[in-house]
Amino acid sequence: MTGRKMRFLLCLLLTALMLCLSACGKDDGGSGQDGDKTDVLLPISINGKEIRVGETTVQTLLDEGLEVSWVDEDYNRITVDPATQLEANAYYTGGSIKVSDDMSFKISFTTDEEEVSLGQAVIARLELTVAAESDKSVLETISFDGVPVTELTQETAVEKYPDWTGNEVMWLHYGLEYKYDLNFDISTGYLNKFAVERTYDVDWNS
Repeated sequence: MTGRKMRFLLCLLLTALMLCLSACGKDDGGSGQDGDKTDVLLPISINGKEIRVGETTVQTLLDEGLEVSWVDEDYNRITVDPATQLEANAYYTGGSIKVSDDMSFKISFTTDEEEVSLGQAVIARLELTVAAESDKSVLETISFDGVPVTELTQETAVEKYPDWTGNEVMWLHYGLEYKYDLNFDISTGYLNKFAVERTYDVDWNS
């Protein structure tokens, strides 16, 4: 084989090797530092009814038979009227989903680029506080990412979400799109509060 042919084959081999390495880098699957920028939506379930923050609407909650209320302009808590018109690009707080007589989720909802009815507003934030006296049988019907809150400890969270950060009383992930905040009782290690939020570029004065 001549020297010219040998150099040509070496060039082809090096080119193929570079293409292979490039493809491997693109197929990383979201791991590593670049993968940390990719947010994943973790669903919440109440008695088997899934809530996906940033996707589920108020009307969906009502259709599932959940009792939803919110604070009106006079600061009175009332059952939501899904036909109420909301402003465009707005963020509303003061909503709640009743789980039991002594337990409710706090929720916020948002609107898109056009005015919509309250029923079509999307759940933007969801928060639950678990009190020491909370009914365990009720808590067992609530799950975070498929895990009942009665089984979600700080140790479990660290194992399940190793890329998050925190300490013995909290385990957090603040991504580009989603924020997850898990809080734990320091004496028992069990979950006592969690919040899931999707970030929006909206009018915060609504």
